[in-house]
Amino acid sequence: MKFDELDARMRVFESANDFLVLPNVYMVARLDGRGFTKLTKQNLSLETPFDVRFKDYMMATTTHLMTCGFKFVYGYTESDEISLLFDLEENIFGRKTRKLVSLLAAEASAKFALLINQVASFDCRISQLPRKQDVVDYFRWRNEDAFRNSLNAHCYWMLRKQGISAKKANDKVTGLSVAQKNELLFQAGINFNDLPLWQKRGVGFYWTTIDKEGVNPRTNEKVTTQRKTLVTNDALPMKDAYSNFLTNLL
Repeated sequence: MKFDELDARMRVFESANDFLVLPNVYMVARLDGRGFTKLTKQNLSLETPFDVRFKDYMMATTTHLMTCGFKFVYGYTESDEISLLFDLEENIFGRKTRKLVSLLAAEASAKFALLINQVASFDCRISQLPRKQDVVDYFRWRNEDAFRNSLNAHCYWMLRKQGISAKKANDKVTGLSVAQKNELLFQAGINFNDLPLWQKRGVGFYWTTIDKEGVNPRTNEKVTTQRKTLVTNDALPMKDAYSNFLTNLL
């Protein structure tokens, strides 16, 4: 059998189960760290509940993904997860989810592993969102998840540092309202409102255009050109203000 015939026959088995995202459907890739609880607590010995070093690792990884060859409009990271909004017209690899998921997980894993100098890995999934409002709601969901997780984590680790067991600390926090959790922290001398915003809201990444002055080498005249630059925002708004921010961005 000639190679071309063998290649055509075997390619069917490789691509028969390919799924494609339809045109004019928004795509959001979400990556989560695999086994990061053990990684952060045992291997890296990071501070709890938040460590600025880990935040810097996640921001550097998100920056890498935003600039590694895919057309992304918006990136967002909180805790050990990263969400990336593709440009609506992005057609790389024919919008095959198999290729997108595998390559993004590989890029994130490689970058993070280089940053910490040990093995680390991410998984990846693709959300297919038919409307612009669904995109806004998706990132609003992750933004509010960041707030909920931050409040719970600060309460839990405050109790653990007081010598309370893991089970009792978890039981004490479970079922409390937001106001009660804030009061629990306040009684321990922690004002949740004063904590860094990135801990409560995550960090956003998006593109903007700036004017850059230069000199025309032929005429020696000053010229102004426009360049795209990546903005990192660690003071994102919340709730409706965040929804409005996303709507304007889109």
